[in-house]
Amino acid sequence: MTRPSPRGFRLFSRGSWPEASRIADILRQETVGGALLLAGAVVALVWANSPWSGAYESVRSYTIGPAAIHLDLSLATWAADGLLAIFFFVAGLELKREFVAGDLRDPLRAAVPIMAAVGGVVVPALLFVLINLGTGGDALKGWAIPTATDIAFALAVLAVIGRHLPIALRTFLLTLAVVDDLIAIVIIAVFYTANLAILPLLGALLPLALFTLLVQRRVRSWWLLLPLAAITWTLVHESGVHATVAGVLLAFAVPVARPGPDGQPATDKCLAEAFEHRFRPISAGFAVPVFALMAAGVTIGGITGLTSSLTNPVAVGIVVGLIAGKTIGITLATWLVSRYTRASLDSGLTWTDVVGLSMLAGIGFTVSLLIGELAFGAGTPQDDNVKIAVLTGSLGAALLATVVLRIRNRAYRRIHEAETIDANHDGIPDIYQQRPEQS
Repeated sequence: MTRPSPRGFRLFSRGSWPEASRIADILRQETVGGALLLAGAVVALVWANSPWSGAYESVRSYTIGPAAIHLDLSLATWAADGLLAIFFFVAGLELKREFVAGDLRDPLRAAVPIMAAVGGVVVPALLFVLINLGTGGDALKGWAIPTATDIAFALAVLAVIGRHLPIALRTFLLTLAVVDDLIAIVIIAVFYTANLAILPLLGALLPLALFTLLVQRRVRSWWLLLPLAAITWTLVHESGVHATVAGVLLAFAVPVARPGPDGQPATDKCLAEAFEHRFRPISAGFAVPVFALMAAGVTIGGITGLTSSLTNPVAVGIVVGLIAGKTIGITLATWLVSRYTRASLDSGLTWTDVVGLSMLAGIGFTVSLLIGELAFGAGTPQDDNVKIAVLTGSLGAALLATVVLRIRNRAYRRIHEAETIDANHDGIPDIYQQRPEQS
């Protein structure tokens, strides 16, 4: 498979068969994770607004862990700092594989989702700041809340509404969301680290270096790797930097096998693939849904309480950022890439597809809730407004994207059915049924 030349580069092209196959496997796993995430959020909301809401708060605030090393944390904090570190570890593995072994090792292909992710961060943040300028207090602390995209949730919605959408659009959404997560973790590390302790942060470099040495030598002994990862996480947590940063650092240390000649997949299974295979089900099936259960529960207080929360400037900024900001930012950045480079939209796709996918990226559930807690403090009145706004904005983005992408999905279904009839009539197999060496 030859790489596209600058003059012939197509935005959202189908890519190589190995990449399409790998993305399809990831989509299947993230779809299940998204369903579990939604279930966790629904349970949390129902529980927090039921007569047993006191029990919900008791569970969230229950403290467990060794106090000697400052790890006597509430279950809600363990979910945000500990379980989400697994989520970011998997995201870090995926990001590294995309740029080392995936189709996005080509700078031309990588530029599109990177610029789209940047646009999807900058525009929502600007809209939030514009809405909250002059409101006083600490409202501007929440500028980063509407900048995140939830991978599992967005892919789950896409799987339900867009079975016939081109695989390239799904790949683009996945890659954009992973890059978005990397930007989010940088934002968390730089802007939401209040008190930095240098010694624990420097101390974390030692177990991280040992972990890196072992994995680079292809050591797979869990009794060595897991303690080193746990020590790294503990020291990063102790330093004041959010502990999820440790997950990304550990992921970047894991080696990735480069593809063979002509873009063929590597013959040996790399550690990154083995780790991703082992930890993705834990992340999607347990870590993220439990975080949703611990973080999404907010007492709405009926219509009056809901109206009061959604008219709060912080909440308005979040909803506008997720729905309008993400759509404008991602679409505009993608258009600028096509306008000022030699790239062009792949044949068969329309800008309506891009707009619909940009709307879907406005589902910012998991990381948005995390940043909201870091910005305003868990359990504060403003944090409750954030939760309601994130849920409302994510739901609104999902519904709008559903309307647009369902229309496009029907169009692609008709095209697919017509091509299948023609292929069967001519005795030519469908391109998506071809073997790897044929694509």
